[in-house]
Amino acid sequence: MRALWKGAISFGLVTIPVSLYPATAREELTFRLLRKSDHSPVNYKRVAAADGKEVPWDQIVKGYEYEKGKFVILKEEDFARVDVEATQTVNIINFVSLDQVDPLLFYKPYYLEVGKGGDKAYVLLRDA
Repeated sequence: MRALWKGAISFGLVTIPVSLYPATAREELTFRLLRKSDHSPVNYKRVAAADGKEVPWDQIVKGYEYEKGKFVILKEEDFARVDVEATQTVNIINFVSLDQVDPLLFYKPYYLEVGKGGDKAYVLLRDA
């Protein structure tokens, strides 16, 4: 199974490399839309809402709608500038007792695997 996320858990000066995996496997059925007469697959087209015309991939940009009908356009450079380090480490600030954790947070469980070289640091976290 492939990791959903790879990063680190950090507490104090200790950093543990980890990989996150789903604890349960979901079997999903995938269906195709077919033309009834000959079972030919039906494809989706990228169509502009303004005029109904098909839009080729080289004319598509990414945007965030901040107000109805108003968009901020994002370029690939904008995504490249995002601080990857900020999203790759989970910082543990403190520990709480189990009764302080909302049970809804356990709805979708995950496995966390310690990465190479993180065994000793993980034992410190486990025993904390």
